Amino acid sequence: MAKIVIRDLTKTYSNGGVVALQNINLEVQPNESLCILGPSGCGKTTLLRVIDCLIARDQGEILIDGEPVVQPRPDVAMVFQHFGLFPWKRLDENIAYGLELRGGAKQEMLATVQRYIELMGLKGFEKSYPHQLSGGMQQRAGLARALAIKPSLLLMDEPFGSLDAQTRELMQEELLRILESEKKTMIFVTHSIDESILLGDRIVMMSRRPGCVREIFPVDIPRPRKIASVRSHPRYLELRNSIWEMLKQDLDQDGVGRSDS
Repeated sequence: MAKIVIRDLTKTYSNGGVVALQNINLEVQPNESLCILGPSGCGKTTLLRVIDCLIARDQGEILIDGEPVVQPRPDVAMVFQHFGLFPWKRLDENIAYGLELRGGAKQEMLATVQRYIELMGLKGFEKSYPHQLSGGMQQRAGLARALAIKPSLLLMDEPFGSLDAQTRELMQEELLRILESEKKTMIFVTHSIDESILLGDRIVMMSRRPGCVREIFPVDIPRPRKIASVRSHPRYLELRNSIWEMLKQDLDQDGVGRSDS
C-alpha cells in the first residue's frame, strides 16, 4: 500500500502548446481507491501516465511513500483499456511477463502465476493465446499480470471501457473482491459515474482542459460493496446527481466526443 502526493503538477504537450494538466494537487492515502472523472480531453490518462513515468511532467513533483518519482518504479503496475496482452504469448506467459523482467526463482514465479490464474478464474486456459479468449478473460489476464508483481500502487486506465455491459459489471465486482483480499492503493480513471461510485473511496472531478481538480466527492458508502448494495444505498442517487450536474456543465461548454489526452 502506497501513499501518493502530487504537488503543483503541470503537463504541456509541445506539439501545439496544449496544456493538458495545470497545477494538480492531490493526496492518495494508503489502501485508498481514488476514481478520476472528467470530460473527454481533460487529461485523465495523461495524469496516470505521468505518475507511471511513461511521459515526463513539466512542473511539480510526485512522491510515493515520501520518495520523489523520477523513473518507473517496480512497485507500480498499470492496467490499460485494451488489455495490452502479447498475442504471441500464451495466457500463463503473459501473466508471467512482469515477473520474468524482475528475475528470481522459476518455481516461485510459476507458483505466483498459478495463484493469480486461479484467483482470476482462468484455470484451464493457461495455454490459450489471447485471440482464443473472450474480452473479459483477456482483461482478467491483464489484471492478473499487474497483480502478480505485487504492486503497492495500481493504476487503472478505463480497464473495463471496451467490455460489454454484463462483463463490465462482473469485472467490477471481481475487482472489488480482489481489493478486499489484497490491500492496495488504486487510482482508477473512468468515464462512468456509476463505476466511480462503486469502486471509489473518493471521486476526483477534473475540469475541462486544461485539466485541474475541480471537486472531490467522498463516497460515504460502506465496504465491502456489491453493485446491488451500492445502488440501493440512499447516498448513491445523491452522489450520482451531484456529479452528473457538475460534469454536464463542462460537457455543455466543451462538447462531447474528443479523445482523452
